[in-house]
Amino acid sequence: MGLKALSLEGRNAVTIGGTTGIGRAISLGLAEAGANVIASSRDAEHVNRVASEIEQYGRRTIRKTSDVTDRSSLERLRDAAVAECGRIDILVNCAGKSQLIPTLDITEEDWNRILEINLTGTLRACQIFGRHMLENGYGRVINILSMSSFVALYRVTSYAAAKSGAAALTRSLAIEWGPLGVNVNGIAPGFFLTQLTQKMLEGTPRGREVLMRTPLKRFGRLEEVAGAAVYLASDAASFVNGEIIVIDGGILASGVNQI
Repeated sequence: MGLKALSLEGRNAVTIGGTTGIGRAISLGLAEAGANVIASSRDAEHVNRVASEIEQYGRRTIRKTSDVTDRSSLERLRDAAVAECGRIDILVNCAGKSQLIPTLDITEEDWNRILEINLTGTLRACQIFGRHMLENGYGRVINILSMSSFVALYRVTSYAAAKSGAAALTRSLAIEWGPLGVNVNGIAPGFFLTQLTQKMLEGTPRGREVLMRTPLKRFGRLEEVAGAAVYLASDAASFVNGEIIVIDGGILASGVNQI
């Protein structure tokens, strides 16, 4: 198949939550690989900034905000993306929110809000863009998951429940949609310093424990996620379906790390 199979030339991508942190890195990685990329989030300033960065690669984009808790906003995003590009080939679901709180203290309102963004929001986007892809008989859906899809992380129970559910959703969609031409996969990043995680990890006991348990002894760099997204979005991954690629510096493989 060769390296040409990794090219995204002529493909059109939408990244939801694609304007900061890991989402932004993926948006720019897809653009660098040749795709036209529409990076969307709730923040118009972030949308404008990343659109300008995408245009620097010579790719087409539009500036359109969206909110995964609002189905109509996702439908407007889809319609605008199709009007601009003709069809959408790649969907990346990056929108996420976490909350560090003891499980006994979390309110039902906060619990539901975290699930609404991380799990139900992913479902909404998959339904809205997936229908379009299924009609075209081709698509690549990439859901951004978490280490908490696999292991417990202290005091982020709602986030862990949501991301575990999103992993199950990814596999379920893969067996429904794969036979119809739409491959559905996930990426589970390890520990990266982003706006979402920096306060939890940088210079904290939690962060020091992460580094102790990570064989590479560092946090991930944002650009280190982009390659996996490019691969899953490309024809090189045409037989990859229902998989979750973990990018964690070896933490899930880790047992004893000390002499």
